[in-house]
Amino acid sequence: MTDRLVTIADIEKARHALEGKIVATPMVHSSSLTEKFGQPVYLKLEHRQTTGSFKLRGATNALSHLSAAEKQRGVIAASTGNHGRALAYAARLEGIRAVICMSRLVPENKVAEISRLGADIRIIGKSQDDAQEEVDRLVREAGLIMLPPFDDAAIIAGQGTLGLEIIEDVEDLDAVLVPVSGGGLASGVAAAIKARRPATKIIGVSMDHGAAMRASLDAGKPVIVEESESLADSLGGGIGLENQFTFAMVRDLLDDVILLSEDEIAAGMAHAYMQEREVIEGAAAVGIGALLAGKVQARGPVVAVLSGRNVDMNQHRRIVCAGINAKAIPCPA
Repeated sequence: MTDRLVTIADIEKARHALEGKIVATPMVHSSSLTEKFGQPVYLKLEHRQTTGSFKLRGATNALSHLSAAEKQRGVIAASTGNHGRALAYAARLEGIRAVICMSRLVPENKVAEISRLGADIRIIGKSQDDAQEEVDRLVREAGLIMLPPFDDAAIIAGQGTLGLEIIEDVEDLDAVLVPVSGGGLASGVAAAIKARRPATKIIGVSMDHGAAMRASLDAGKPVIVEESESLADSLGGGIGLENQFTFAMVRDLLDDVILLSEDEIAAGMAHAYMQEREVIEGAAAVGIGALLAGKVQARGPVVAVLSGRNVDMNQHRRIVCAGINAKAIPCPA
């Protein structure tokens, strides 16, 4: 068992830094999922966060750690979309220049929103690793401050504040389903919850192709995976071969990482809309998808984190209309 790397004290400090800058998002009971699953199911509506995803927590906390001189230099990050949007928003509030590097796999709706927020956008290559190479170059040549999307102590601590809200909202919690990509959200949530309620299971959920964290856990070390298009585009990208924080924290703190097919992700999105009246992106639907697919076992209340809503609405409508959960779902007008 390694040192926790990011502690509950770090997360409590982050919570103080975020006061008045983020939304404490709602927790709601899902009667439809409770009936299907046989245990109480709750949904953490983090997709209602100001920038449409949990990423604002980490980005805002990371900026709070910068000195005045560092803020003057400007910040830069690679992103699959949501981190870039959060960083662009938080940086604009403080008058800080932000440069966001993304691959061509990032959906256009996310690129457009980051541009609207005033960030300098660079579209580089076909993978998150390609975008990271451009980040590294600009850090060397332009002196920008890199704020990575997940493998950073301040980012992880900021995301961990969501875990504090979860355990304050639901008593006797048996399991939490959290989307996992690079592991910033999963490790932060796990660090917070395990510190307060160590018996609660933290289950990471990802897509069944290109899941870098799961592949790395299986290999016992960070590895490179081939990226491909997915409904859960926010879960794409590698974890970095020189990963400093999230690989060890996910390895030591998560109880399991399960994978979903594209149909199972789509079923989660469709269910969220038709039964819960929530519009969410594919990455946010994996918890619901895992419950619907029967891939989760629990003996008490379960929370599924709905992590983001920044989905292309034309894509969302096609998924809902297709009704890919083995039932005919009426297409919304």
